[in-house]
Amino acid sequence: MFAMRLYRHLRVCLLLAASLFLASQPAWATKRVALVVGNSSYQNAPLLPNPANDAAAIAATLKGAGFDVVDSRLNLAATDMRRALREFADQARNADIALVYYAGHGIEIDGTNYLIPTDARLERDTDIYDEAFSLDRVLLAIEPARQLRVVIVDACRNNPFADSMKRTVASRSISRGLARVEPAVSNTLIAFAAKAGLTALDGNSKNSPYATALVKYIAKPGLDLRRAFGFVRDDVLQATGNRQEPYVYGSLGGEDVALVPAAKAEEPIQAANPQSEIRRDYELALQLRNKPALNAFLTQHPDGYYSNLAKLQLNQLEAEDARVAATAKAQQAEQQQARLMSQGAQRAEQEKAAADLKAAEEARIAAERTKQAAQEQATEAERKRTASESTIVAALSGNKPAVESTVADNPTAAAPGEYSKTPKLAALSDEPRQTDIARADIAKSVQGELSRVGCFAGPVDGQWNAASQRSLALFNRHAGTKLDVKLASLDALDAIKLRPSRVCPLICDRGYRPDGDQCSRITCAEGSFLNDDNECEKRRGKKPVAKRNTDERPSRADRPARERPEPTADVPRRQATVKNSGGGSGQIVCDQSLCRQVSRGCHLEYRGGGGPGGNVGNVESCR
Repeated sequence: MFAMRLYRHLRVCLLLAASLFLASQPAWATKRVALVVGNSSYQNAPLLPNPANDAAAIAATLKGAGFDVVDSRLNLAATDMRRALREFADQARNADIALVYYAGHGIEIDGTNYLIPTDARLERDTDIYDEAFSLDRVLLAIEPARQLRVVIVDACRNNPFADSMKRTVASRSISRGLARVEPAVSNTLIAFAAKAGLTALDGNSKNSPYATALVKYIAKPGLDLRRAFGFVRDDVLQATGNRQEPYVYGSLGGEDVALVPAAKAEEPIQAANPQSEIRRDYELALQLRNKPALNAFLTQHPDGYYSNLAKLQLNQLEAEDARVAATAKAQQAEQQQARLMSQGAQRAEQEKAAADLKAAEEARIAAERTKQAAQEQATEAERKRTASESTIVAALSGNKPAVESTVADNPTAAAPGEYSKTPKLAALSDEPRQTDIARADIAKSVQGELSRVGCFAGPVDGQWNAASQRSLALFNRHAGTKLDVKLASLDALDAIKLRPSRVCPLICDRGYRPDGDQCSRITCAEGSFLNDDNECEKRRGKKPVAKRNTDERPSRADRPARERPEPTADVPRRQATVKNSGGGSGQIVCDQSLCRQVSRGCHLEYRGGGGPGGNVGNVESCR
């Protein structure tokens, strides 16, 4: 009992410590910086009343949206504007989102847009390169931002220097409004108050129609930036009678991009249910199945629904102990009777032993019946408990409000006297069977919920095996919970039901890729194959290799027998000489029939040909 209380207090302390630790950690938020410039008081051009008001309204909106840095500047001369851009570039280098808003005069020359400081004179068209700042210079200042870059140009007004500006080259173009621009860096948006080549209107109020719409939509939490500029366009068109249409250049990816993140939805806090703790303590004592554990539970929880269940379980254990003792006593009485009969004891002693054996046997039978009745009562009570918990599981599966137990509201439902009216015999294995059925129902529901949140891919069969335990451990890792994976409990079911969407990442087999909440087969194009990284890779062509063509050559066995070529006598046959044993010349001449010695006084003469076949060859000449 003391250990159980200590464990419960220790668990509460750990939870409190963890919550305090998490509360003390800084929130990892996106760093956002902004530069807001409003030029109204031009030294060499008429006063513009709205830019200063528009810049103040935009700066206040961004500050209210939680931007980390909002640098607001008014009426900047060339030197001040150059310094502001340089300083803001340092801010953007460490930021995730960088935004620049400019309101004032702007001009387009030869397709390039320029922002005009308040001290610009622009007496000739080439002065624009020295006295103004190109839009590319602004884009260069915000380029280091890591995630998103936004430039809002509210400068599409008539050029006040157009009439007095001298043209150094007659072909140089100076257009109305600003020119179309395409940002070279990804995740960059450039918003103009009016479409390229058109001018914007200042309106009749304190702020221009464009700035009024920006303040309304630009910092709306969770609103995608593209949709925000779309709403701005609609409002400006309506306010100006379709005479001014804002325009946005650049592109973003498929994800929603908002300047102000949506407010995090608070998870519903469920009221603590005191019956949950009592139920867990009872299930722990029931798993131990011994009298000390049940007595400890009854000491801590002497009253209530679960205490009645514990008493029934305790009565069953005590009845079993009584049955074992009565059986042992009956065996001793039987042995005593047999011993007296074998020793030939007196009749009175044998009769007494027989009476004792009969009483012991009756006591054993009574203890057996009591034990069976207590077992049936406990089994029936446990069956009703599991049935009520199955009702809870069904309610949770239908997304209905969860209740602890329908029987817990009626503590007298499991009173021991309810089952003592009509005792019935029950098999010893009934209670484990009922408990197994209840646990299978809970395990099946937990498996179904784990499958819904993407943590379980096996069959929902109620078998809480190693695969089910691994799936619950996977849920703990990705959901940050510490549920006991060895048991499919109602606590685990409650925790999983709180997750409205997928928790565990989708893992697909080889040859498949994640596609939403399912795996799709990967189909490689012709000439490609699926590599070890589960990606399609182009198949490389094999280089030709020179090799001996053995297909057309006959094998050695198939070759015909080599024919002996006929010898040809291309040169005179070497003359053979023999030792002169008579009167011959010592030379030999041969024909088709025989060889003989050349006669004395004659010699061999070569007439051409020679060899077998009747050729002439050498002939004997006697001239």
